[in-house]
Amino acid sequence: MHAPIPFSTALRERSSSAHSGSEGAGFMSDLMRGAGSRDDYIALVAQHWFIYEALEDAASRMAADPVATTFISDKLTRLPALEADLAFLIGPDWRERIAPLPTTRRYVARIREVGATWPGGFVAHHYTRYLGDLSGGLFIGKLMARRFGFETNGIGFYLFAEIGDPAAFKDHYRAQLDAAPWDEAEQQRVIDEVLVAYRFNTDLFTDLAAAKAASVVA
Repeated sequence: MHAPIPFSTALRERSSSAHSGSEGAGFMSDLMRGAGSRDDYIALVAQHWFIYEALEDAASRMAADPVATTFISDKLTRLPALEADLAFLIGPDWRERIAPLPTTRRYVARIREVGATWPGGFVAHHYTRYLGDLSGGLFIGKLMARRFGFETNGIGFYLFAEIGDPAAFKDHYRAQLDAAPWDEAEQQRVIDEVLVAYRFNTDLFTDLAAAKAASVVA
């Protein structure tokens, strides 16, 4: 008799195609291969601020939940780095000069909804964002630094100074997923919410591309 597949493995396998599709979205692939501009990168950073402001606000509220709190770590906090990046990239008035795109507004609303009512849903969004940041995000940061001549200013979001071994951190995170006291139905709900998060991410790239095209026409 075969041993059951660990939940973290099932989650990774079930979401792998959505993850690949999200990374391959046109806006992001252009940015990665050098066809995107500095303004494109700034536009992405701005949308990240709205997303992480909602996610880290939800984390502060979920900290009292016995399951969700095991995933929350100050070492992952991204908002201060995003704010420093935006101040560097845009200027001290960056808050007045950014606005959420339609997908970002829906994404933020979903994070706030599950972050107030459903620990498993919160973990789904937490997992999707932060484990992605500790995987491809580290590579993206290095690529943007080379592309636009950044050192640390402008790419602070991608730098995790307090996490010396990202691979070990991710392994520990996945062990916590496997240990979460969720039955099969709840595990499926969490997987489904991870797929929702990936869809938001892909739709955001579509919005960014549309906004860029509209600005060119204008």
